[in-house]
Amino acid sequence: MFESFRDCVESLDAAGMTDAERIDLIRELEQLKCAAEAAQAELAAALGEGRGAAAQVALARRESPHRGQQHLALARVLLELPHTRAAFRAGRITEWRATLIARETACLSLQDRRAVDRAIAGDAEALESYSDRVVLGELRKLAARLDPASVAERRRRAESERCVTVRPAPDTMAYLTVLLPVAQAVACYAALTREADTAVASGEPRSRGQLMADTLVARVTGAPLVDGRPVVPVTLGLVMTDAALLAGGHDTAHLPGHGPIPAELARSLVADHLDTGSRLWLRRLYASPDTGELVAMDSHQRLFRGRLREFLDLRDQFCRTPWCNAPIRHRDHVVRAADAGTTTAAAGQGLCATCNYAKEAPGWRARPSPEARGHAVEITTPTGHTYTSHAPPLVALRAGAYRQVDDGVWTLVA
Repeated sequence: MFESFRDCVESLDAAGMTDAERIDLIRELEQLKCAAEAAQAELAAALGEGRGAAAQVALARRESPHRGQQHLALARVLLELPHTRAAFRAGRITEWRATLIARETACLSLQDRRAVDRAIAGDAEALESYSDRVVLGELRKLAARLDPASVAERRRRAESERCVTVRPAPDTMAYLTVLLPVAQAVACYAALTREADTAVASGEPRSRGQLMADTLVARVTGAPLVDGRPVVPVTLGLVMTDAALLAGGHDTAHLPGHGPIPAELARSLVADHLDTGSRLWLRRLYASPDTGELVAMDSHQRLFRGRLREFLDLRDQFCRTPWCNAPIRHRDHVVRAADAGTTTAAAGQGLCATCNYAKEAPGWRARPSPEARGHAVEITTPTGHTYTSHAPPLVALRAGAYRQVDDGVWTLVA
């Protein structure tokens, strides 16, 4: 049944439709997509209470374990919100709209949650017509009216969760996000704005946005300025070929915590580091010409420490669980040390804390995959489903990639 349905969707012929028919079908497919997500939630809610349930949902949906936890939490909360659940199953609201209703009523008692659910989602047609912003405003007003004490407690709890995060952005940039209480956030932004306005008034050619960003970096890190811009004196864990570093090659480099960056940017980072007068250390690591993986290292210890720990971080880059991409927090044996797992690069992997704890649940198994090319780990979940995790190549080019062999001449790697 499912295969025939996918075949039906795949066989759609947009060229044979009028514009009105295309728009109608887009709307129908959107409702179908929402109803399918509601069905996924129903199935997730019916899973057992085991510790690895969220991880299994994430793998099945090809998403990170964090998203799996969110999906499972929403599925279970929807059982307490019958009107929202019905609107979701009918395809009238998106998964995000259902998440907003679940999230904004989380601080209320079950009785009050159902009262808000009835008020907001009792009329599914009206709920469908509102924007997310309107729904969010109404949710917050109703919650504050029904239980102001719980709303205040939620605010205090939120302030305790202030934090700083970083994630990759397009074009080798990164988002540095600071979650702060509103008064502190406004004060920080005002201070950066004043500094930028003063510099612009004095004839500074940089834009206000550039000045605010540079001021933030300089004040937080104490970085020295080169041509008016802060150069951060960090230890660069930069992995690149000798040709890319010294001979103008175009192989991409790898910056731990971010991912691939152009060779030109990597050379610029090294040059800026030297301009500050800092000492620069180069460590030679060797990679397989076939797979691009770093050459293995072994240890006689039970724990992954020192250079072997660094090796796993450089090879795996991010958590090895498929679709996770979280930063590596644990360096772990693929086969547990208690089960005779060895402390070697081939028998080790980098995982985030969530994934490492999930695989300790009953029924989870992992083993090196000897059939796969390069370093691979085969993961089997309690339901018997199998997934394969591959270490990404660091410096070798994949089949179908281009390598420059002469000035202006590029050749395809078969």
